[in-house]
Amino acid sequence: MTAPLTHIARIVASHGRSYMVELPDRSRLNCSARGKKSDFACGDLVQIKPLNAEQAVIEKALPRKTLLYRSDQWRSKIIAANVTQIAIVVAPVPSYLDELIGRALIAAEAEDIEPLIVLNKCDLPQAAAAREALRYYEELGYPLLALSAKADVAPLRERLQGHISVLVGQSGMGKSTLLNALVPEANARVNDISEALDSGKHTTTHATFYHLDDQVEGAALIDSPGLQSFGLAHVKEEQLPGLMPDFRPLQGQCRFHNCRHRQEPSCALKAAVEAGTVPASRLQLLHRLQDELAQMDTY
Repeated sequence: MTAPLTHIARIVASHGRSYMVELPDRSRLNCSARGKKSDFACGDLVQIKPLNAEQAVIEKALPRKTLLYRSDQWRSKIIAANVTQIAIVVAPVPSYLDELIGRALIAAEAEDIEPLIVLNKCDLPQAAAAREALRYYEELGYPLLALSAKADVAPLRERLQGHISVLVGQSGMGKSTLLNALVPEANARVNDISEALDSGKHTTTHATFYHLDDQVEGAALIDSPGLQSFGLAHVKEEQLPGLMPDFRPLQGQCRFHNCRHRQEPSCALKAAVEAGTVPASRLQLLHRLQDELAQMDTY
């Protein structure tokens, strides 16, 4: 029987227009994109055509189940495809950006990706204050896992079972330490990938896919570059309150159907803030996102 001309593979790393894909038997090939199309992402399932024992060309991408990405008025940056869980890593030192958490959670809600907030470096004395500051997200129903990557990552490994998860967070939060504790061979694998894709030394400049067990469809983890911002230009303004669980129940309760929750009278969202049931920072985040989207409309 003649071997098939194409195969289905998963993108496990990328650099520019160069990709590394993994076949079902976990063998890997270096790939290039056919034509000018290069908006493939780590985690994408793609149809490839092998050229030889080491190289192949990507013919097309299969439909994505989920797509996590950030966007602003200038460009979009795909983080990962086909993930089922986003692990947002924060730490007490250096200080994390609370707004980044809020934006990442909205992105997860928009794509129906399960969120998990991971408070790392819990061995530090500042951890208790950070834990308290994150309590509000727990009250909204978001799971929070506190641990120290240098002590024990078993609780996180348990939370990753059954998922293709993506690690996101600012630089300095300890994502690399978490990854190396979960996947001890990660450093060696990263060096191999960087050399194969000719991308120089690895400083987590691109997302990389790792298996967490030996099962064919077992748990996997995608490590992503450190973030300092998380634009949500791809989310429609009218969707925003519904993607924030503290504002979701208040939809439709404002006097005006087109209320922007600013100076309008009888605004349910402003009333919740004034009553102290929702922090003012949450309404401020909504306003900033609205302003960013309005600025998009002017271009």
